[in-house]
Amino acid sequence: MNRVTETAHAKINLALHVRARRPDGYHEIETLFAFTDGGDGVVVEAAGTLSLDITGPFAEGLPADEGNLVMQAARTMQRHFGIAAGACIRLEKRLPVAAGLGGGSADAAAVARALNRLWVLDADDAALIAAIGGLGADVAACVSSRTTFGRGIGEQLEPAAVPGLPGTSVLLVNPMKPCLTGPVYRAWDGADRGSLAVHRSAWRNDLTPGAVALVPEIGLVLYVLAEMEGTTQVAMSGSGATCFALFTDDHARDAARDEIGDMYPGWWSMAGRLR
Repeated sequence: MNRVTETAHAKINLALHVRARRPDGYHEIETLFAFTDGGDGVVVEAAGTLSLDITGPFAEGLPADEGNLVMQAARTMQRHFGIAAGACIRLEKRLPVAAGLGGGSADAAAVARALNRLWVLDADDAALIAAIGGLGADVAACVSSRTTFGRGIGEQLEPAAVPGLPGTSVLLVNPMKPCLTGPVYRAWDGADRGSLAVHRSAWRNDLTPGAVALVPEIGLVLYVLAEMEGTTQVAMSGSGATCFALFTDDHARDAARDEIGDMYPGWWSMAGRLR
């Protein structure tokens, strides 16, 4: 096999409950990760050395060297599995950067899955997580890109089977305003509002008030999505600025995408289904 393609599936947080601020500056959270069928594109081809080329609408300004999590994942895979071979890696950035979609982590995980196939390692998800999981809190969840409960700082994972969730129509919308993770977490009010419940009616994102205070456009996105016909859940993903809506069907989702695109042509959106 000389060429392998993978999708770096966009991650959303169906719920994100912040429980405590730790002395080391991190936060104890409980979250429910879900993944869409779309995302960034990854292609790897056999080569003597490792290289990275980045294209796509959100490629500008991204490093194509060791400063990129993709290259770090590839180097880590080489070391962990004792591989001398290289690879030519092409990354098509279709997702906004620093948007609450786990883009960098998803890219790293997709490259690991692709190299696993290219180098015929036959490693399972647990082995891939052992190799690259240390690169970031979201990386381990992105390896399988399936619905998963996350605890701790997001690194304590267990599979989650939510009835009726796979195949659900989803629309992602980003107002294209920068929203930095650090300030959003620092804006959390410190109130523990309880554990993540199984019932969807209790799901929430405790980072939303702080993110909206910092980037008011997020509040507008949430309002606009909530006004669309056919929504079953509307929330912000991660620390923002991307928000999402789950819909009863593809028709309602696509109608909302078109209407929002007409009203706010400067916003980014992506329609898909949950995996």
